[in-house]
Amino acid sequence: MAIAKKISGFIEKASWIRKMFEEGERLRKIHGADKVFDFTLGNPNLEPPKEFDEEFRRLAEHPIPGMHRYMSNAGYEETRKAIAAVLVEHSGLPVTDGHVIMTCGASGALNVTLKTILNPGEEVIILTPYFVEYKFYIDNHGGVPREVWTDRETFQLDPSAIEAAINQKTRAIMICSPNNPTGVIYPAETLAKLGDMLRRKEKELNREIYLISDEPYARISYDGMEVPNMFRYVDNSVIITSHSKDLALPGERIGYLAANPLMKDVRQFIEGAVFANRILGFVNAPALMQRLVAKLQHSSVDVNEYKKKRDLLYDNLTDMGFRMVKPEGAFYLFPRSPIDDDIEFAKIALKHQILVVPGAGFGAPGYFRIAYCVDSSLIENSLPAWRKLAKEVGLDPKGL
Repeated sequence: MAIAKKISGFIEKASWIRKMFEEGERLRKIHGADKVFDFTLGNPNLEPPKEFDEEFRRLAEHPIPGMHRYMSNAGYEETRKAIAAVLVEHSGLPVTDGHVIMTCGASGALNVTLKTILNPGEEVIILTPYFVEYKFYIDNHGGVPREVWTDRETFQLDPSAIEAAINQKTRAIMICSPNNPTGVIYPAETLAKLGDMLRRKEKELNREIYLISDEPYARISYDGMEVPNMFRYVDNSVIITSHSKDLALPGERIGYLAANPLMKDVRQFIEGAVFANRILGFVNAPALMQRLVAKLQHSSVDVNEYKKKRDLLYDNLTDMGFRMVKPEGAFYLFPRSPIDDDIEFAKIALKHQILVVPGAGFGAPGYFRIAYCVDSSLIENSLPAWRKLAKEVGLDPKGL
């Protein structure tokens, strides 16, 4: 075998989104792009806000000497200060630039954090359904993922179920709010219970348990919902985010990690994370993007555009008989599969040129994910196909 057996096995396990994308490419060649309804990729279709273009133009026309050179592995001080100021606003805690490290997106930040804290064989709790690459990131650094289901009806986290999974090997818990793939937001009262439980377990086990909060969708929330700041509830917490979603910059790979200033041995954690950022090969986050996002910490794409897409798809699919939690943020729907086998359902959907990702790809068989960060016209044009699909799998769509 030309590649490692582990990587070969991982590729097979992680293949659902890739397989569906490739199937979409095949169908587009046969039927034409306008006849294929691809809801597989969480790739923002909105453009960055105008403030980004203005700042980009300003830097291009008035370059700063040395702006493309190396900087501290933690990133530019001015950018970290801008981020820290926003975190102070949201948490009320004394966050400084010394608590922030610029990273190559949220995935880079997750790997840096796990590299910093994990000893071989230690466990990281992940909440099902979860972003599939969490498992691979944990394995990258010698850890062992331990899956704990959220509530199967609401997808809200269950502190008692998490507590039951904690043991002497538990090193961290990873959460994502607003969640990929469900779109739910974990409310403040639940996070407060989680924080109380973690403090009790840390004392009982005499070890730190980190809460890693993956928040790339934190600025994409609907209906007046707020995403609570994790620093308020868990002292040993790390906030991780990227600007892939809120500024529509997925290809630029720019994000950050921030350590709670109340974290035990926070200086040692930051020292370790700066070192990990370097030795993992990231070295530093992209210099130009650091300059650009420094002045955009209060900017985001027009969230109302995503809300319109959510409402259009959610209202029509529920009318057709599909069952799902209404997303409070992010840009995904996670309906129940109308048939027990979610993989078979995805195959049936392909007959109607609809591409979705089976829930098995997120550790949750029996569901499927729809990414609605697509053109509204695609959603509109897909509705007749969804109605035919609903009828074929035994639902009773209204108006048929």
